[in-house]
Amino acid sequence: MSLHTASADTAPATSRPAMSRALTLLLALTGGVAIGNLYWAQPLLKMIGDDLGVSSGTAGALLTATQLAYAAGILLIVPLGDVLDRRQLIPAMLVCSSVALVACALAPTFGTLMVAITLLGVTTVAGQVIIPLAGDLADDATRGRVLGTVMAGFLSGTLVSRTLSGFVADAAGWRAIFGAAAVAVLVLAALTYRSIPSAPARARLRYPALLASIGAVVRQHRAVRWTLLLGALQFGLFMMFWNALTLLLTAPPFDYSVSAVGLFGLLGLVGAVAATHTGRLHDRGWSLPATGAGWALALLALALVDAVPHSAVVLGIGILLLHLAIFPMNVLLGARLFEVASESRSRVNTAFVTVNFVAGAIGSAVVGPLWSAGGWRAVTTVEIAVSVVGLAVWAVGRHAALLDQPRRTHRRTDSLAVPTNG
Repeated sequence: MSLHTASADTAPATSRPAMSRALTLLLALTGGVAIGNLYWAQPLLKMIGDDLGVSSGTAGALLTATQLAYAAGILLIVPLGDVLDRRQLIPAMLVCSSVALVACALAPTFGTLMVAITLLGVTTVAGQVIIPLAGDLADDATRGRVLGTVMAGFLSGTLVSRTLSGFVADAAGWRAIFGAAAVAVLVLAALTYRSIPSAPARARLRYPALLASIGAVVRQHRAVRWTLLLGALQFGLFMMFWNALTLLLTAPPFDYSVSAVGLFGLLGLVGAVAATHTGRLHDRGWSLPATGAGWALALLALALVDAVPHSAVVLGIGILLLHLAIFPMNVLLGARLFEVASESRSRVNTAFVTVNFVAGAIGSAVVGPLWSAGGWRAVTTVEIAVSVVGLAVWAVGRHAALLDQPRRTHRRTDSLAVPTNG
């Protein structure tokens, strides 16, 4: 069976649907709520376990199931954004997510909840279809700004969802957050269907060939491979940091509650706000130097929390600095990928998110052994090493990456070249 493409990326510039401010904000909100589906259960494991008669350790399998299902959905569903009308695909996935959320809220047993949350993980990838859609609808001059706003919505969702889930569960039980999310997602499905412009089909591509072409896109561009490596390093570092930080803050001398740990996460919203403006750096040709600055700032943040690990104030400053480094860097990497591989943005986003996910899983997995071996200092030592590697990869690969970067006819310099004063 063939699939019609519905991407707007090759439509003539004069016929490209305008990316309004309202649509940009709607896509950012939708992405943030969708990505939140991955994290509703994270602070509620003990509460869920007590209610359904399983241990907290067993309840932790819910997170594993959600993440693995999410990875499968990214690989199998997100590429369809290059060959189907996303005005229909995105709302359809949101409706499926809403159904899965209702099933989670009503699950009578742990086994039922496991099935429902696995389905939720698969269907919540609607948000990852939104990012390349935003890249397609925006023009060259504003693509970085638009992507910065949309991706900031995602980043905010990862931070706010954990805190919101804990507060709602404390007030109304763990099932309430899934029910509330189901209603919110359903409303967003209706709004996106009304607001996203429809793009005409322009080609045919069979589904197996579509999946196989993901690797072809990666092999075709050196800049894509280089950017994927930088993305993997920064996301693995980020996941390692937060898993270790939770262990640090819930142990002596802090002994903070889960809700208090969640409040620390809100400090990262500063990075999300910064990410909304970061895209302008890409639009002005400062993407590469800004990425290098991000790695340097991450290194500074990690050195700080490594040197003073038992001060809540210093940890807060470190969180702020790390998020100011990682979140804007994520926007810059995504914008670069969408410009290099403009004909296959959904597929290159699939590669980007999948590689990040695998790196994040590795980062999360090594925290336990490192913590057992040397506590916080062992983890931060490895994190510092990863940030040094990231800075080195950026420095070595930045010139080769420019060779794959398409030039813009309406601007004097390449969008990734370092601007000059003359």
